[in-house]
Amino acid sequence: MLRVGLTGGTGAGKSTVARLLADRGAVVVDADALAREVVAPGSEGLAAVAAEFGPEVLAADGSLDRGALAAVVFADPGRRRALERITHPRIASRTGELVAAAPADAVVVHDVPLLVEKRMGAGYHLVVVVHADEEERVRRLAASGRMSEDDARARVRAQATDEDRRAAADVWLDNASGAAALEDAVRRLWEERLVPFERNLREGVRSRCPEELELVAADPTWAAQADRLRHRVDLAAGDLGLGAVHIGSTAVPGLPAKDVIDLQLGVRSLQDADDLAERLAEAGFPRVEGPARWVDAPKPEAATGEWPKRLHGSADPSRVVHLHVREAGGPGWTFALLFRDWLRADPAARDEYAAEKVRLAARHALTSDYAAAKGPWFDVAWERAHEWAARTGWRPPASGG
Repeated sequence: MLRVGLTGGTGAGKSTVARLLADRGAVVVDADALAREVVAPGSEGLAAVAAEFGPEVLAADGSLDRGALAAVVFADPGRRRALERITHPRIASRTGELVAAAPADAVVVHDVPLLVEKRMGAGYHLVVVVHADEEERVRRLAASGRMSEDDARARVRAQATDEDRRAAADVWLDNASGAAALEDAVRRLWEERLVPFERNLREGVRSRCPEELELVAADPTWAAQADRLRHRVDLAAGDLGLGAVHIGSTAVPGLPAKDVIDLQLGVRSLQDADDLAERLAEAGFPRVEGPARWVDAPKPEAATGEWPKRLHGSADPSRVVHLHVREAGGPGWTFALLFRDWLRADPAARDEYAAEKVRLAARHALTSDYAAAKGPWFDVAWERAHEWAARTGWRPPASGG
């Protein structure tokens, strides 16, 4: 199943998006609703809250007096943590039950207000953030009659910043143009990304670049995209992985490239890489089959022999990814880091490579021909990169980062 994290600031319209997705067939798990459920009258959670905070947090009918409890926990971080120790495990358990009960081909949308604040993004295949600017959110909250404008503004400013949310967002839904525009954006998200993503995930299909070559200008969001992806890889790899990092042309600021995020995951052995294949596929990175084994082409001055690796892609139809899984410390692993760091540090070398890319792109209409044509430049770059490393004392970082 496809796991989607849905979040947004108070008043942004997140609940509306959740409803629109549910109308299209998504299984929505509402964290706020579960937070109420685990302390409902007669529940173990409510009994534990009363035992911890005393009968003064209960209403006359025995239900939770949320206002009284809020007055205690929001004034004292220690008491808030005590409440979280009671409610969070119960919410997590109930969330797990609901997700497990969803069909194997479901799109499960987890509606979580504090997804960004709690850094939960790596646990989903995709994070959707619903946005409205601060003044609009304050206006909506105050108009609801539930709080004053000052209280609304304080609540909005106590949450994650727009910058933090943008960094966490694979999909940014701007809810500023009215209900019809939002509904259309959700429809397109569902039809063009979520449904095909789920199908690719279930069938182990990766997204690929078109064979018709397209070289694009450097995108300043490539680094943030790579960060979100590598955190998912690291979570899936667990202790078998030695750290995923951003490599390739999109990892070099200012360098034009095909719109492909290249990642490298270090492992102790290729047996570990094989053992990771299923985990990575479940996280949205299916293994690419084809050759008996994938290899990098050794460079002229390198030791003879193949540079074996494993290759994974992305099931996300809107993001092509090449995930290279290589033995940490091996020649392919080392050169990927060296080449990236050399081009980052040497603007002249970067610009020379950019010019070569543009020249070859003008001569080759197909991606495969373009890739093959870069071989001679890389052969020369191998020597120059190692000269730079010797001159500067470069060594690959232990984590590959």
